[in-house]
Amino acid sequence: MSNTESGTLSAAFNRGKVMSRDCPSRAILKHVTSQWGVLVLVALMEDTHRFSALRRKIGGVSEKMLAQTLQQLEQDGFVHRVSYPVVPPHVEYSLTPLGKDIGRRVADLADWIELNLPTIIKARQSLA
Repeated sequence: MSNTESGTLSAAFNRGKVMSRDCPSRAILKHVTSQWGVLVLVALMEDTHRFSALRRKIGGVSEKMLAQTLQQLEQDGFVHRVSYPVVPPHVEYSLTPLGKDIGRRVADLADWIELNLPTIIKARQSLA
C-alpha cells in the first residue's frame, strides 16, 4: 500500500477502523465535520479571532455551542487558544499547523457544496 493510499478515508474504510464503533477517529470526525466545527475551521483559516468576533462571523451559533466547538477542536489539536491576563479577559483563537491542514480540507468541502448548491437544491426539490 502506498503512503498516499494509506492516509485516505477509503483506505481506512478498507482497514475497517473508521467503521468500527470503537474507533477514536469517529469523535474527531464528528468534531471536524459538525456544522459548527466546519464553520469555525473555515473562519479561522482567514485569521486569528477573538470569541466575540468569531460569534459574529458565524451567524446563528450560540455562545454555548461556539465555546463547546472551540474546546473540542482545541483538545483535538486543531485550535490554539491564547488568554491574555487583562481585564476584561482577552482570548484569541487561531489554527495550529494541524488545524490549518484540516481547515483547508473542510474549506474545500464547503466550497464544493457552495458551487454545487443549485444542483443540490434542484435534486431536493425533485424529491419533494
